[in-house]
Amino acid sequence: MAGTILLVEDEAKLRDLVRSYLERAGYAVLSTGSGATAVSLAANAAPDLVVLDLGLPDVPGETVAREIRAAGPTPIVMLTAKGGERDRIAGLELGADDYVTKPFSPRELVLRVRAILRRGTSAGDIQGGRGFGGGLLVIDEQRRTVTVRGERAELTPTEWGILVALAAVPGRVYSRFELINRVRGYEFAGYERTIDSHVKNLRRKIERDPASPEIVQTVLGGGYRLGLPRDD
Repeated sequence: MAGTILLVEDEAKLRDLVRSYLERAGYAVLSTGSGATAVSLAANAAPDLVVLDLGLPDVPGETVAREIRAAGPTPIVMLTAKGGERDRIAGLELGADDYVTKPFSPRELVLRVRAILRRGTSAGDIQGGRGFGGGLLVIDEQRRTVTVRGERAELTPTEWGILVALAAVPGRVYSRFELINRVRGYEFAGYERTIDSHVKNLRRKIERDPASPEIVQTVLGGGYRLGLPRDD
């Protein structure tokens, strides 16, 4: 099995269609049309990823996302009929790793699920534990852990991918286009700016003051860079 997916979608026909595509791709699928049941399943079954419709009848999808995110870094792909940039960014700021607008191609959804799960398990540019900024930041690629000021930071696969990409060459400026392609492994029109939302979430977890970041720094007109030197 490629992993376990929790599919939360109240429209039965769409739920069955997406489930069939995911199962054909090799995933085990748990499915429900209830937000309350989704929170329980996420806590008890520990799925590898959640596909979450925001328009649920019992509990708002945003509330379900917050509950799942509060419990840990399980990746979330949001499904919604709202396709505006503000809606997409709002969803990402809730902690989603991706945001899919209805109607959508089930094949594309499977591609996105696969890319997110691959990010969480594949090896990157850093081998073993590496320190940055005199040990302020430690990234252990083999154990897939991040420690900041001696404390463990729980990152989503997208946040992890961004940090690892920036840490490959500290000080190098990565454009948003470069980052989304390095992190996702593909590019869809209109998604380049969503990197900003993921960086915002990442900073909340690793920066002492997210408003004045010292680890993930913004370069105006350029993109982002790791502001810490690699330890010798």
